[in-house]
Amino acid sequence: MLDATNRSGGTATASPRASAAQLTTAVLAPAATPAAAPAAGVAARCARVLLSPWSRLSLLVVLLAAAASAMLLLEPQKLLTDGLPSQLGGAAAVVAYAVAYGVCTVAFVPRPILNLAAGALFGSQLGLGAALGGTVLGAGLAFCLGRALGQDALRPLLRGRWLKAADHQLSRHGFRSMLAARLFPGVPFAASNYCAAVSRMGLLPFLLATGLGSIPNTAAYVVAGARASTPTSPAFLIALACITVPGLVGGVVAWRKRHQLRAR
Repeated sequence: MLDATNRSGGTATASPRASAAQLTTAVLAPAATPAAAPAAGVAARCARVLLSPWSRLSLLVVLLAAAASAMLLLEPQKLLTDGLPSQLGGAAAVVAYAVAYGVCTVAFVPRPILNLAAGALFGSQLGLGAALGGTVLGAGLAFCLGRALGQDALRPLLRGRWLKAADHQLSRHGFRSMLAARLFPGVPFAASNYCAAVSRMGLLPFLLATGLGSIPNTAAYVVAGARASTPTSPAFLIALACITVPGLVGGVVAWRKRHQLRAR
């Protein structure tokens, strides 16, 4: 066996084992690098496509469509006639209903049905707490979904004058704008959630405005649901008036605004 150095001349000579190892490394290393580079490039391109704004927006649309389809199959309006499952009772039932309420609002279930059911199931006080908790939870879920999956794709589309004005109002005066939207009966709940998500409004002002602004309308529906068995009672009639009058006022205001815009 040859040594690493020649004792007679002092010239370095490699041993057979060292030469074989070096040759193997030199042959295999260049061969592995070209194969790994395309794989890494494909993975990076796939990640960019999946995380792109339009891919996330498509995912949001699919999730909302699936949730709405599930609600059509589950028929949550049956709560008005069938009530809650017998396994639920007390505080657990209120919490469970609030969570289900929030999920249902994300899936575009009309809030008046859920508010009436809350009053019929739990009475005025607990029903109002469950309905308001579900309202804030559902609004927060919709806001977070819209902000994470839809904002980057939709903000470049805010080019019209009215869209820019609405975005400016929500971004600069988010709390009072959302409070007015919740108090006004003609503004759709889901639409206002996703409009706020696309704007630069903060989450905390959005939730606070939603909780405060939703109290009057929610309370009216909850009391109506709780007193539905006695439709001639003063509480039911007052609740019915609180539902009907703001709706008529909102309709008149919307009609006048429409004609003013046409005149311009």
